[in-house]
Amino acid sequence: MNFEKLLSEGKIEKIEKTDFVSESVEKSLQFAVKGMETESYDEVMSVVYSGIFKISSRLINFLGYRAVGKEHHKNTFEFLKKMNINLELVDYFDNLRKKRNDFLYRDIETTTKDEAEQMIVRAREFVQEIKKFCKNFRKSET
Repeated sequence: MNFEKLLSEGKIEKIEKTDFVSESVEKSLQFAVKGMETESYDEVMSVVYSGIFKISSRLINFLGYRAVGKEHHKNTFEFLKKMNINLELVDYFDNLRKKRNDFLYRDIETTTKDEAEQMIVRAREFVQEIKKFCKNFRKSET
């Protein structure tokens, strides 16, 4: 994994590596499931995205980096794309980032119940992939 281009473009910076923890992200996803009862599916989408962004940031910090700049959310997904964890899911959540922006900053509500349910399923899958990556990465360092 080579992140030199992102470093030179000022999209990420090196930091001290951190431990990887995911408990609060899993709580966010549980909250999103409960939020389905409200039928406020764009709010569910926002909670799911927040959890994905949080675990993605923790992964990046675990590797000794952090996304910076006013586009740090976008830069986070650029970093993930360089990692080749699961490009389909990374693209899915990068698109969700854009949809969330429309909801938060333009008051555009578009998420259906089926989409919100799918977001939760895919988020859980992504969390498991990231946890697996971190576990394997730890093993490779020893």
